[in-house]
Amino acid sequence: MIPVKRVEIVVDAPYSERVTNLLDKHDLQGWTLIRGAVGSGERGERYGDEITGVSNNHLIITTCPPDRIEALTDDLRAVLERYGGMCLVSDAGWIQH
Repeated sequence: MIPVKRVEIVVDAPYSERVTNLLDKHDLQGWTLIRGAVGSGERGERYGDEITGVSNNHLIITTCPPDRIEALTDDLRAVLERYGGMCLVSDAGWIQH
């Protein structure tokens, strides 16, 4: 297994492309986007069933080498401070095949 940092980002749907572009900028091109994440946070509950989808959340999951996580989270912090959302970083092991 290869040690990595697992990065999970929840952001409003209209801003998910900003996050994925940021991941690309950091050369983290392997990511997964899950549309319509539901839950409750500092801005109340999100149900994921709004007609326009503007208030829906997206969950973006990726991995990052441990030696590059600080640069990534610094850039992510700026996006999250401006547009809202959350980010979790945890230790993980990548089973390379």
